Amino acid sequence: MADIGYFALILALVMSAYALTSYILGLKLNRQDFLASATGGVLGAALFTSVAGLSLIYLLMSSDFSIEYVAMYTSTDLPVFYKFSALWAGNNGSLLLWVWVLTLIAAIAVTGKKNRDLMPYAGSVMMVVSIFFLFLLAYNSNPFAKLPGPLPEGNGLNPMLQNPGMVFHPLTLYLGYVGFTVPFAFAIAALITRQVDDRWIKFTRKWTIISWLFLSLGNLFGAQWAYVELGWGGYWAWDPVENASLMPWLTGSAFLHSVMIQERKNMLKIWNMLLIIITFGLTLFGTFLVRSGVVASVHAFGDSSLGMFFLVFTTLVITGSLYLVADRLKLLNQGNEFEGIISKESSFLLNNLLLVGSAFTVFWGTVFPIVSEAFTGKKVTVGAPFFNSVNAPLGLAFVLLMGICPLIAWRKATIKNLLGNFVFPVASALVTAVILVLAGITKPYAVVAFSICLFVTAAILQDVFKGVVVRRKLTGESWGLSMVRLLTRNRRRYGGYIIHLGIVMMIVGIAGSNIYNQEVTTTLKPGQSAQVAGYSFSYNGLQQTTKRNTTIVFADVNVSKNGQSTFQIRPEKVFYPTTEQPSTEPAINSSWLEDFYLVIAGWEQDQSATFKVNINPLVKWLWTGGYVLIFGTIFALWPGKGSGVGTKYLGRS
Repeated sequence: MADIGYFALILALVMSAYALTSYILGLKLNRQDFLASATGGVLGAALFTSVAGLSLIYLLMSSDFSIEYVAMYTSTDLPVFYKFSALWAGNNGSLLLWVWVLTLIAAIAVTGKKNRDLMPYAGSVMMVVSIFFLFLLAYNSNPFAKLPGPLPEGNGLNPMLQNPGMVFHPLTLYLGYVGFTVPFAFAIAALITRQVDDRWIKFTRKWTIISWLFLSLGNLFGAQWAYVELGWGGYWAWDPVENASLMPWLTGSAFLHSVMIQERKNMLKIWNMLLIIITFGLTLFGTFLVRSGVVASVHAFGDSSLGMFFLVFTTLVITGSLYLVADRLKLLNQGNEFEGIISKESSFLLNNLLLVGSAFTVFWGTVFPIVSEAFTGKKVTVGAPFFNSVNAPLGLAFVLLMGICPLIAWRKATIKNLLGNFVFPVASALVTAVILVLAGITKPYAVVAFSICLFVTAAILQDVFKGVVVRRKLTGESWGLSMVRLLTRNRRRYGGYIIHLGIVMMIVGIAGSNIYNQEVTTTLKPGQSAQVAGYSFSYNGLQQTTKRNTTIVFADVNVSKNGQSTFQIRPEKVFYPTTEQPSTEPAINSSWLEDFYLVIAGWEQDQSATFKVNINPLVKWLWTGGYVLIFGTIFALWPGKGSGVGTKYLGRS
């Protein structure tokens, strides 16, 4: 099976090269038969890559320890669920997954019936990327490499990866990364053909949103995994590889907003081209960080030779793309200009600048240790305080703009428009600020953050309410029916509002958990108690149990809140036979107000144990907001028919 898998990789590489050659010859010679054959080459690459991927899955499931990759990341007692996830647990397997997804996406894209004139150019770009990944797999990172002889047992999967969150996190992240290849490819196709209108944007809109959706899921799953698995009490440490997945999400978010201006007003053509180039470049840069070994990270694979390949390829891609933009600059400059400083267009642009500014800050903080070591010989570490101090105000400004944008008219806002639309949201924010201060919440960042969140929520609800009122007048429908039809018949707009509400909830969770979190470390003997932030927890002793191939040592702890509600929790240390270091499993009691987060750090022979307690306010708002964001994205993507309100109903009113 390993030979079949490797041979399939070689055939996939050959088919990708054949498709690229056929595209080039077909365009140069104006031969439609060559172009049709190139499409077949793309489909062939997808087929053979699928054979390779399925072959590796079979080898993992059957525990064939004659294969180096299988022996490194699985064992006979590993559950089937985690044997499957071992496909992307290591460097070679994750690269195979990457190119597998890429070739499948390319096959779907090139068989579409729209924009056939752009398809050969976009297909060529996707095949160049495919050839790069397949070349690495065939000659540098072969997942089917054999050992001199079969091993009796494998190393097993890293205990930190034996968590559902770490199964879905890499998969969704890769789907997001790879998905951005399609809008990038069509952007390059538009530049090559000099067709820089909004056709390529409209065609790739769903590809872009789906890619952004998976990237959002990947970041969300990664944060949840860090929270429940690593035992440090947080969910985002500004780790270099975490940053690598955040940067394309930020620039991708900016791109999704700015293309709306090009579609609607024929503006920002250069900006949109740069954004999609930067976003795709950042997906490649993130892969470089994970595989280069230049950064220390719990997520990194650390293959320096592979990292150099990615660095060169990323440099060539960005340089070539920017050359095309520069060469088509006069063509891209054609379009409309801003008509007013205070307008919806201006707010969108400012929104973009904040997102890109945040992405640049994260990028600079991530690469600065590498740069400092290259120039001074000393690696200067950039920690969370830097990222928080810069990105917190940028993030709040971005959220504030989410509330301002729906209140401002297109082209040029009038004083009457501003006064009429801003009264309720501003009043809501001011009332919120007063209530917070009276309730004892006086930290400036908290008051500002929560007030901005109320401002945005009020602005969104006001806009929806106005829409419902107009629809009721035009149709005579009930309040409930008017609201349902208003939302479902303009899914793109109101799906965006749902996404914004999800982000507001996330900001509430991020602000609360960062500003008001408390941490206490204490050592207790069985029968002793400790108090923290209104909680009293009693330690009853250690116990031991077994589950599958692991030994679990857990602490039996009773917790009460203000002497009333009582619950029992059991923080754990899980010992795996394949590693000396145990895995930490925190015990978390979560509510809408706060999380009680308990970790057992260690113990002595007399059963005295050291506990780390974190009180993390409003974390549940972060997770819930993340899934509201996902729901809003799916809602916006769901097929729908326009707003349904307007001249169609004028005869009834």
